[in-house]
Amino acid sequence: MPFCQNYEEIGSYRCKLSAAALSAQGAADGFRSKLPCLGRQSCLHLIGVMKKIAILQSNYIPWKGVFDMINMVDEFVFFEDVDFTRRDWRSRNKIPTPNGEIWLTVPVNKVERGTKIKDITISNDTDWQRKHFLTISRNYKKAPFYKDYEWLLEDFYLNHHWKSLSEMNIYMTKKISEILGIRTSFVNSTDIPSNGIKDDKLIEIVKYLNGTHYLSGPAAKDYITNDKFKNAGLGLSYIKYDSYPEYKQLYGDFNHYVSILDVLFNCGSKAPDYIFKGKEEIVLP
Repeated sequence: MPFCQNYEEIGSYRCKLSAAALSAQGAADGFRSKLPCLGRQSCLHLIGVMKKIAILQSNYIPWKGVFDMINMVDEFVFFEDVDFTRRDWRSRNKIPTPNGEIWLTVPVNKVERGTKIKDITISNDTDWQRKHFLTISRNYKKAPFYKDYEWLLEDFYLNHHWKSLSEMNIYMTKKISEILGIRTSFVNSTDIPSNGIKDDKLIEIVKYLNGTHYLSGPAAKDYITNDKFKNAGLGLSYIKYDSYPEYKQLYGDFNHYVSILDVLFNCGSKAPDYIFKGKEEIVLP
């Protein structure tokens, strides 16, 4: 059996992680000469380096939980080569108003069942972009940090003419991630070869990215078979969407489940304190 040839690659990858991970460098030096090559996946486990992956469909101006998940992983995959679902977070989200919560819905062209998210096009028969811009502006103009982020709305709705739902959602998510100081790498599932369905497809993507651990949303428990990940040599955990601290919202009773824009406009630069602090996940043995 050949001896490890992955040291340089492993070392290069580890240098992108936190300084704490570099403490294992001495051990890695010995592995190349003492251990047979077990492949990159096993090697990452042996030197104690964990690469955590999350996979999720793109959403329209998502709620804060999406950014919480993104911040908890090393690489986030936009899951765009799966079926589009109507009346879902892919094309709509909520904001509070003086008259209660309202939906902001992106109009999309009609498609056959089974059309992938990546292939969904936006219907621009009406000027929905300007309407969304004006609706958000009108309801947040009195928020303490609205002026600080008005440029973001102008960028999203006035400086672009969107045709692809997926491209728009991904752009908005990445831009807001930058504002929140998130350093996670982004990947599109359309750039990853995979043939499986449901959790088999997830495992293929994680292994293709040399991940060692998969972080899932809680809703996926309905179709994920935990033992499949264990048998594939992958760690598995579920994010817990609770214990978010409340902040002062403009209207009505507090609601966590609204667009991330609500946190930005009401909390400004302190927005990360209301998303990332004290978060945990359920790790399966």
